[in-house]
Amino acid sequence: MINRQRISDEFFRLASICSPSFHEAEIADYLAQRFRELGAEVEMDETAGAIGGEAGNLIARFAAHQSSAPPLLLSAHMDTVSPADGVQPVLENGVFRSAGETVLGADDKSGIAEILEAICVLKEQNLPHPPLEVVITVCEEVGLLGAKHLDVSQLSARFGLVLDTSGVGTVAYKAPCANKLRFLIEGVESHAGLDPEHGISAIQVAAKAISAMKLGRIDEQTTANIGIIQGGQATNIVPRHVQLLGEARSFDEQALQQQTEHMIDCLRQAADASVVEIHGESTQAQLTTEVMADYPLMDVPTDAPVLRRLCAAAERLGQPLEAGSSGGGSDANLFNQYGIQTVNLASGMQKVHSVNEFVLVDDLVSVADLVVAFVQDMAEV
Repeated sequence: MINRQRISDEFFRLASICSPSFHEAEIADYLAQRFRELGAEVEMDETAGAIGGEAGNLIARFAAHQSSAPPLLLSAHMDTVSPADGVQPVLENGVFRSAGETVLGADDKSGIAEILEAICVLKEQNLPHPPLEVVITVCEEVGLLGAKHLDVSQLSARFGLVLDTSGVGTVAYKAPCANKLRFLIEGVESHAGLDPEHGISAIQVAAKAISAMKLGRIDEQTTANIGIIQGGQATNIVPRHVQLLGEARSFDEQALQQQTEHMIDCLRQAADASVVEIHGESTQAQLTTEVMADYPLMDVPTDAPVLRRLCAAAERLGQPLEAGSSGGGSDANLFNQYGIQTVNLASGMQKVHSVNEFVLVDDLVSVADLVVAFVQDMAEV
């Protein structure tokens, strides 16, 4: 039932719009028009003002058709990572890629195209479906900001499907919780050549701490990383300030807490070991730590209706679908926290967050086909 040419054209239009995080006004306007053309009631929430962006989250509501089932959430995000300026999608041999040195934007415009095509099919084929609440979020790529500022009191759905993970033929019902970490180390500056004895190098303290940390893959459930180090003024100054930015994530909330505490302990021990005598006084580096919860654990039961019906729809279509876990967070993590039982379906995008990103038209078609079948099944809940 999927119109291959239509979904291909739709993806091309979406991918042609440059929409990096915080700059989604053009694509938001386009999507509002498209959903209204399909008969939705459309509104934009107040998230733009809260995060300093150009646009808020788009919410499109479709009335039920031949169904008394509860509302169903369908969601993707409209922003992309950079580089995105001047994006030009190219279709060759059934594969969409970027023509230049930009990302393609299949993350997550593949998901949007599949949702739009699924709704087109439901309408033109007069197929039963529950009330649909379509939420297209902003600024997902910079910390799920759109979903974090979404007023969920506007939504009635208690089941949902997010289309925002790589590959095809997989659905994530588990995803880790994560903390963002910010560490500030303050040492004592001095001349590196004339008076290094009276300085405390914040960079050296940071290096000792990082060398003691367990980083990378800690175990099957937990990972950690220090991703950004900022500090120093000149090669001839013992550096006074260093900032470390990192993260920890885990499928176990207690393990996440333990890993976070371990990283902080390494920094404290390094700071404590930095004691020097300066002008007759004992001085050591000072440490400031900031732990920010990034997103909550996602752990949808394997017998949840949303997962069972999605898998049943895939089986009926003859599509392989592997249910498992994702190593990254998504809007689905937050929807679950909000009480909307949501899984994250792979949308066909490949090599995301790189200029080598691509998506096959065949995969756009098969995923959209699965969304149609799933929505029909949810009409019977």
